Amino acid sequence: MPRTVAQKILQQHSDDTVGEAGQIVRCRVSMVLANDITAPLAIKSFRAMGAADVFDKDKVALVCDHFTPNKDIDSAEQVKVVREFAKEKGITHYYEGGNVGVEHALLPELGLVGPGDIVVGADSHTCTYGGLGAFATGMGSTDIAGAMALGETWFKVPPTIRVEITGTPEKHVGAKDYILNLIGKIGVAGALYKALEFGGGVVDGLSIEGRMTMANMAIEAGGKVGLFASDAKTLKYTKAAGRKGDETLSADSGAIYERVVDIDVTGMEPQIACPHLPDNVKPVSEVKDVEIHQAVIGSCTNGRIEDMREAAAILKGRKVSSSVRCIVLPATPKIWRQCMDEGLFAIFMDAGAVIGPPTCGPCLGGHMGILAGGERCIATTNRNFKGRMGSLQAEVFLANPAVAAASAVTGIITHPKDI
Repeated sequence: MPRTVAQKILQQHSDDTVGEAGQIVRCRVSMVLANDITAPLAIKSFRAMGAADVFDKDKVALVCDHFTPNKDIDSAEQVKVVREFAKEKGITHYYEGGNVGVEHALLPELGLVGPGDIVVGADSHTCTYGGLGAFATGMGSTDIAGAMALGETWFKVPPTIRVEITGTPEKHVGAKDYILNLIGKIGVAGALYKALEFGGGVVDGLSIEGRMTMANMAIEAGGKVGLFASDAKTLKYTKAAGRKGDETLSADSGAIYERVVDIDVTGMEPQIACPHLPDNVKPVSEVKDVEIHQAVIGSCTNGRIEDMREAAAILKGRKVSSSVRCIVLPATPKIWRQCMDEGLFAIFMDAGAVIGPPTCGPCLGGHMGILAGGERCIATTNRNFKGRMGSLQAEVFLANPAVAAASAVTGIITHPKDI
């Protein structure tokens, strides 16, 4: 039977014969992930199950990235629970403090996830690793506790939507715009418990970072996973991250798809997701001149080095508007150091931006950039739900790094070409 990328990866990890969509299969997992918000719940369930130890100390990652550096007593207590569990169980991959980064940027960088892996995480944006050709998905903390104990879980084989992206992109249009455009087309439930499999000439030309940006937001369309074939570009990335033995993987010719969505990016403007859903997408020309009070450049969606460079190219020689707080959060310590070594921090600081540590921070309304009532933020993050970044009376607009930087300069939502 010709298989999709999702079916092929599930088959590699299962003793069951993986067939059509809807089948329930048991699969061995490659990595189990939790963070400082979700891990305490998983640990509580783990202990309630009576589990003596994790299935493999090298295949569990605990990343304290959401409320760190600890913003208050409650967050400090949560991290303490995770820290003590990691020490008790001898977990190899525990990250906090100077070695912590936003989990979905950190794990690929460290070579802990890669092509053909099955990764389950107690965080909805675990699907990011699909940019490397991994079947990666978020789960509840109780399911994660079971996976930590057993090293396996079950899946319903998802139907697959094939997304073909073709055409010639304009300057300042890239991966974030492609995925926002797709979400705008199919809606926030358009891929509910389905795999989004991306292909086409534009996808082939994307950097691995761009692919991870797109996979990251598969969940915003309801997707179980967002998947890219692993190719020579993927293997070059994972080899540089220290992995060995990875192989290319793509769908079989004749694989059955539920539907095919075609996107031609020729002439596409930068896309903006307007309040209060990621599918409320409009071209930037339709929302230009909307006043903003904050710009956030970072997160697991767009906090990687190419995102930092893209924002710096816009901010160089310019000043952030006096009415805007521009917050820059490189996603990992390595990216932070690259920014420093490349002189990007000097550009950000000269522009009047605030540079923060590698943390999720304001993306989830955690800290380091909470919005007051009536304020608007343009952000390179992935969600703009009501109250997501602070007050229920605030608004969040999602955009690519160049648009966020340009808007920070003008104080209104702006196409980068207009400055």
